[in-house]
Amino acid sequence: MTQTFDVAIIGYGPSGAGLANLLERQGRRVLVIEQFPSSYPLPRATHIDGEAMRILQATGIGEALAPKLGIYARMRFENAQGEMLIDWPRSIAPGTHGWRDSNRFHQPDLENALQARLARSSLVTVQRGLRVTALAQDAERVAITAQNDRGETTEFAARFVVGCDGANSTVRGLIGAELKVLAPSQQWLVADFIMQPGAPELPEGTVQYCDPARPFTYIEGAGLRRRWEVMLMPGDDPATFAEPERVYALLKRWITPEHTVLERAVVYTFGSAIASRWRNGRILVAGDAAHQTPPFLGQGLCSGLRDIINIAWKIDWALDGRATPDLLDSYQQELAPHVSQYIAEANRIGDIIQETDPDKARQRDALLLDQPQVLTPIRPRLGGSLWGQQHDPVAGTLAAQPRLPDGRLLDDRVGLHIAVIARAGTVAQLAPASQVRLQRARAVTVEGECDAYLDQLGTDAVIIRPDHYIFGTAATPAELDDLVAALPLAVN
Repeated sequence: MTQTFDVAIIGYGPSGAGLANLLERQGRRVLVIEQFPSSYPLPRATHIDGEAMRILQATGIGEALAPKLGIYARMRFENAQGEMLIDWPRSIAPGTHGWRDSNRFHQPDLENALQARLARSSLVTVQRGLRVTALAQDAERVAITAQNDRGETTEFAARFVVGCDGANSTVRGLIGAELKVLAPSQQWLVADFIMQPGAPELPEGTVQYCDPARPFTYIEGAGLRRRWEVMLMPGDDPATFAEPERVYALLKRWITPEHTVLERAVVYTFGSAIASRWRNGRILVAGDAAHQTPPFLGQGLCSGLRDIINIAWKIDWALDGRATPDLLDSYQQELAPHVSQYIAEANRIGDIIQETDPDKARQRDALLLDQPQVLTPIRPRLGGSLWGQQHDPVAGTLAAQPRLPDGRLLDDRVGLHIAVIARAGTVAQLAPASQVRLQRARAVTVEGECDAYLDQLGTDAVIIRPDHYIFGTAATPAELDDLVAALPLAVN
């Protein structure tokens, strides 16, 4: 008989490999199916935020990746005359997540770390060179049909399937989901370079050159890597726009071939879209398969990582009976409105950068020079209703990750579990039924070690979900009893 895995993941990029690590750390047997024989070796995503680094900490690669991160100090917006329209400074110190809020990185470093960790595990099976062609599910499992490049088919089975197979997702089509376009798309050249000795000094961080004649973006990548993004204008030919001679001609005010190595030049379509459904029974989609955002906030990869940690704990609870599979209904309910806010903000910033009408650009410049803006990261609240108390203003917001007295970060103590953070002696005052529910939830209690954080929240206890979002706060043991009673545990 075909072996039945706990979870099959379609796609082995950051979202797929990240989810495999999260599930493996929960003791789950995981199958990964990837159509390409090897990982893409060239740069793609270049920015990762503190919340995403916290998720990678949960996958087990935080320490391995940390030395390869670069400081991302600021983003600024300039008009055609070089005047600063918008400033966006970034702190270089660890923030509320325990990591810097903005970091430069090289995506192959991230993927290599995720895949290297999985290679050491007996719980994970990776099948490369296979393309999924069919999925058929019943009440217990999903049958998977995959095909190699010779047309030979292989059958697999899993209790759940998650499609992390990118913007052109096969799984999304197989579950009957459609993409809703949220804003007009625009073609941009993305050109990645490695700087060589003698190269001119370049700006720090990111610069958005908001020139209506042709918008440009400059990005300081990790190490010696630098990226320019160049918007295509009417009359430009996408088929020839990425040719090296054309690229260097476009960027001649910054660089020359003598002092750089062109790693990659590709014309992309920067679009924004969201899938109509993210789940059909035991089959889900995540990352670019579920939503796509233009890169102006650097949130594409980060949004995919938020998806997978939301999925990981809910599938884990469904697999062992702590919750019913209906808990997975909350996945799209929570994250579709959440990611939509990121997409809307990226589009707002993109509209500032991509303005090509000279009159409208002058009006934009006058407004922003008269009323300077300093951008700050947005922190959306999750949608849905999976909270202990609907009126709790911090429920559904991202929890902090304080450092404990023993020097460890909170998540390293808690792992992928519910956390009960309370003042000393609080949990002992809970009702017996609450004690039983916390044991059933496999909650981890941390008492008397995060009082400064509880002071910030103005409460005596907080329950934090495994995906680092606040389930609710409690000022008394009785209120904490109510929170524990609201945990989404299956009724035995």
